[in-house]
Amino acid sequence: MAMEPIRVGSVTLDPVLILLVLAGLAVLALIALAITLMVHMSRRRRDTQTQATELAELKGRLQTFAEISVARQGDVARAVNERLDRMTHRVGSDLNETSRKTHESIAKLNERLAVIDTAQKNLTDLSSNMVSLQEILANKQARGAFGQMRMETIVKDGLPKGAYSFQATLSNGKRPDCLLHMPNATAGVVIDAKFPLEGFEAFRVARRDEEKKDAARRVRVDVGRHVDAMAERYFIAGETQDTAILFVPSEAIYADLCEHFSDLVQKAHRARIVICAPNMLMLAVQTMQAILKDVQMREQAHLIQGEVAKLMDDMGRFRERVLDLQRHFGQTNQDIEKILTSSEKIASRGRKIETLDFEEASAAAKVEHRNGAAESSSPLPSPQSGEGAERRGNGGFRQPDLLAKDA
Repeated sequence: MAMEPIRVGSVTLDPVLILLVLAGLAVLALIALAITLMVHMSRRRRDTQTQATELAELKGRLQTFAEISVARQGDVARAVNERLDRMTHRVGSDLNETSRKTHESIAKLNERLAVIDTAQKNLTDLSSNMVSLQEILANKQARGAFGQMRMETIVKDGLPKGAYSFQATLSNGKRPDCLLHMPNATAGVVIDAKFPLEGFEAFRVARRDEEKKDAARRVRVDVGRHVDAMAERYFIAGETQDTAILFVPSEAIYADLCEHFSDLVQKAHRARIVICAPNMLMLAVQTMQAILKDVQMREQAHLIQGEVAKLMDDMGRFRERVLDLQRHFGQTNQDIEKILTSSEKIASRGRKIETLDFEEASAAAKVEHRNGAAESSSPLPSPQSGEGAERRGNGGFRQPDLLAKDA
């Protein structure tokens, strides 16, 4: 049991120390009292027996008090030791828990630092990629190559070889970026990937109204001229379709074009030129792919019909063979039933042979032998022999052949 400190005014006293001091004082008092009593007893040896008895009782009490004091002192020392042990254990546990939490916090901090390092590396790579993309888009020739590459990738991924041609030369000497070959038609669909982006870049970075107006005017002029140039170059009767595709390599630019320059979109439609972003071009390519598959299916329809006819013939032969197999199984079942019937008859006749009585026939043979009428070339079988073979003789017996009948 823990002992709480005692406060006396502003002074804090430890109860353990107080007990120790009191115990020491008690011991000293006892020692002094014992000395006094011994001197007193030496002086008064002639006292009565009553005084001696009282002195003995007093010694017993003093001894008991001394034992109690020693026991109390041991209890106090044990309590002090237990309290010190508890305090030491608590301090050790707190230190271990603090160390564990510190290690966990350091581990979590290292994990977060690793995540932050990875994110910083990704941001650095993304920044370098953005810088590279900005450098590509800043150069007119590189920007054209970028649009050409995206368009070629979409077309190659969606159409089989032979359904398109890159940089094909037309009869007027012009070379479109891509020419899609339509099925059952000699005229192809022209795709142009040289969309003018300079005006859109200026329109995007403009901050003042005058700068935006100038950039918008430049966009209208550049895109309008490009649409007119496409209509003049790529529409050839009998060689190209009357509709062409102008590829925009960015969805954001296409959105700005539809939002802020709808008049240019309408002008392109009137000129039979469709402005397509990457997603729209992919949809157009997939539509053409479906058309090509349908044409190929139509071309191979007679082959499919022939294969279906052969398949039906094979199914007829398969049905006939299944019917033959069914008849064979039926005949086999009938034969098995006949075999089972014969086996049952054989088993029944075997049981009859086992229960046949030979005693009467043996007695008649013995009587005829005594009369001298028996002239058998072989002795009669004993009743205990159990032989089932047929025996013949004068006065003998003939066992009926139960197995002679056809089963």
